Amino acid sequence: MKIVGLSKVVDVNDMLEEGSSGNDNDYYELFMEPIRKCKDYKPKLGGNNSDGVDLDGFKSLYGSDSFYSWIGLDSELMYSAHKAAGGMTSIYRQIGIGCERLFRQIIMDTCLYDDPFFSNWSYESKTSGGKVKTLYLDGRLELNEIKNEKVLYEVKSWMQKYCDRLDVPVPLNGVVFEVRQGYKSKDSKRQNGDIDNATVAWANGYLPIFAIFSAQIDKDIVYRYINNRCGILTGINESDAGEFLSLFSFFRKVLGYDLAGFFQRNSDKMKLEINTVLAKLLSPQ
Repeated sequence: MKIVGLSKVVDVNDMLEEGSSGNDNDYYELFMEPIRKCKDYKPKLGGNNSDGVDLDGFKSLYGSDSFYSWIGLDSELMYSAHKAAGGMTSIYRQIGIGCERLFRQIIMDTCLYDDPFFSNWSYESKTSGGKVKTLYLDGRLELNEIKNEKVLYEVKSWMQKYCDRLDVPVPLNGVVFEVRQGYKSKDSKRQNGDIDNATVAWANGYLPIFAIFSAQIDKDIVYRYINNRCGILTGINESDAGEFLSLFSFFRKVLGYDLAGFFQRNSDKMKLEINTVLAKLLSPQ
């Protein structure tokens, strides 16, 4: 079956069988480009230097502090520890950015949107101080804008079945996604913010879904979201779950793109780059 879009023809069967490997290079760069920035990470050490503090600056700062120098904290090992600790946070953050960018681009390509505006979603909210702030979610399936008829059919079918599982009516406009690389924290403030976003999404005619690339998430969080009528997909293996639980299964069966296959094909290159970043972060230089 071939679907004619505004600028290209998509053979859905080929997408399923080959995983759109022709897009691998573009997708690879979208995902990895933010992560490479971590190689240049330097700890702030409580200062106002937005570029961070290098090893010489650290030695000067800690060496001039009598207490720290007396007890030996002005060492390269201590700088490496600061660099590694902050660098790990930076890596997770940048992987998250890579996941968001990859997620949106695949939606653009599989849905055949003619405007990238429809690949994400935002809304305005007033703060307690009376100011207006704009809040963004990371992905959107806008039913009226999906040009790929096969994908549109699969999205509608999936929405109907997922809403039946949540015991809610099917929304009119589509699906919005909050994309995360993982969810290791049990931060109640973040959970409350997520549920607030989901409430607004429902009010605007969208099914809210949390898309977690990693399989690591606390079950209490999963149940809290589901009990608040929020959908959730995680990076659990496709063989263990279908398109209502597994993010990878959702991509393959609903959007027609083999996301797991993309990561498997590019795993060796990704490991090499990640190891290079980690080695740089663990070095004092």
